Amino acid sequence: MRPMNRFNSAALYLFLLVSSTVLAQTSNASPEIKAPTKLVVGIVVDQMRYDYLTRFWDQYSDRGFKRLVSEGFIAKNNHFNYAPTSTGPGHASVYTGTTPATHGIIGNDFFDLASGSMVYCAGDDQYASVGVSGREGQMSPHRLLTNTVTDQLRIHYKNKAKVISISVKDRGAVLPGGHTANAAYWFVGGAQGLWVTSSYYMPELPAWVADFNAKQSIAQYKKPWELMLKEKEYTQSVADDNPYEGAFKGEEKPVFPHDLPALWEQNGGFGILRATPYGNSMLTDFALEALKQESLGQDKVPDFLAISYSSTDYVGHQFGVDSREIQDTYLRLDLEIARLLKSLDKQVGVGQYTLFLTADHAAIPVPAYLKDQKIPAGYVDASALKKEINQFVQARFGADLVANISNNQVFFNRQAIRDLGLDLDEVQGALADYLQDHTDVAHAYTARTLKSTEFVSGIPAILQMGYHKDRSGDVLFVYKPGYISYSKTGSTHGSPEVYDTHTPLLMFGAGIQPGATAERTEISDIAPTISVLLGIAFPNGSIGQPISKALKP
Repeated sequence: MRPMNRFNSAALYLFLLVSSTVLAQTSNASPEIKAPTKLVVGIVVDQMRYDYLTRFWDQYSDRGFKRLVSEGFIAKNNHFNYAPTSTGPGHASVYTGTTPATHGIIGNDFFDLASGSMVYCAGDDQYASVGVSGREGQMSPHRLLTNTVTDQLRIHYKNKAKVISISVKDRGAVLPGGHTANAAYWFVGGAQGLWVTSSYYMPELPAWVADFNAKQSIAQYKKPWELMLKEKEYTQSVADDNPYEGAFKGEEKPVFPHDLPALWEQNGGFGILRATPYGNSMLTDFALEALKQESLGQDKVPDFLAISYSSTDYVGHQFGVDSREIQDTYLRLDLEIARLLKSLDKQVGVGQYTLFLTADHAAIPVPAYLKDQKIPAGYVDASALKKEINQFVQARFGADLVANISNNQVFFNRQAIRDLGLDLDEVQGALADYLQDHTDVAHAYTARTLKSTEFVSGIPAILQMGYHKDRSGDVLFVYKPGYISYSKTGSTHGSPEVYDTHTPLLMFGAGIQPGATAERTEISDIAPTISVLLGIAFPNGSIGQPISKALKP
């Protein structure tokens, strides 16, 4: 055997050294699966279409939406997978990871079979208002049938994690906070303009909220709403003076500037701010105060701040998606997002928090405007349709069997059907056939069909995901694409059509892998994705899938 030379000896030594180091590192390595973040900030922008990102892109600052996109992850093909696409169901679905078929919030207001009356998705007269003398605070999440990602965070850390949820709208605060939130706050207008809550959460306002209300910093927004940029720069909108927009009470025309002080009393005092960009500004003010006073993201246990910007919805409903008011509102919202990010960077730390931004639904362009552009669109007389439905049922079965028509659903009086010895399936089928042939209706399905048939695509699949067996109606129907039951001015939403389902999804910060996808994602995927990031169990009704491309390996 030949003796080992100096070179071979050195090479062997180096090999053994490297091998032992790698083995040691491998044996000692342990993947980090705990939450990489101190704070999750969930932002829901009410009535935000995906194309608001692209349409106004050139005029956004580098510190708001553009920062979220360039440094974060964007899902370009994100959709609601159910109908109705409205605020209550939207917020519930974002945070539960499921749809109305499971979480039970089938509308903002919906018909309650047990009581035979309409109920509000967040209303609860078992609790008292806190911070206001009226009924505006009588709210709770008791109609939400599943828990939320915010609930799971509280459960995981045995109530050591703090959850604060805020919105201008009560339902935009109550539903994201889930059943276990430390607090949910919303805005009440009128002569004072107050942030209030419900006795479901606490017996009285914390001192910092009471102080915030007492300072009346909100008074700074009692001023005219003028265009942020020069008029000639609003090229992504229709002319300011047009027939597609609704005016404030007391205005002759819905044009800039909107003199809010002069319109104050006729439009609910501070309540008018909801329908202006200032509503978003005052929400940011309150969110930043909550961030500071509640010491969110300041320890090893992750906290959650849920923020819902609602003024975008009020502006969209009144002025429409192609208005200068909408463009101005989103340019200003971009600055609010930038202001929020700047404060989070300072108080929590760059790279120490995770943020997602999405919407609770999108919206249709004003059909009157679409018609003028030679695009098929129009309006349905809902009152006339209801009358026709009642007349058909009366003529076919010889009795008044309709208990309620709401949210494009027909509810029958089941007891009356039994008393007459009628077959429920036959009654449902007859009305569905009648509606299917109606000139204003594109689709109609019976509850029996939605219960017994598993749809995997198209409008029936979307309706099925919004159908709750104990809360939804006997027959569900959908208007033709481009047709709505609404005023001739302003935009609305609620349908299963793509203009109501396509919304943005941006994810940013700790644990998020920068990038983009054009693959379809759904609103129910958000809660599971955040759950994976936090290392917690999924919400108990979740059906969504984590968006793995958005998460760092």
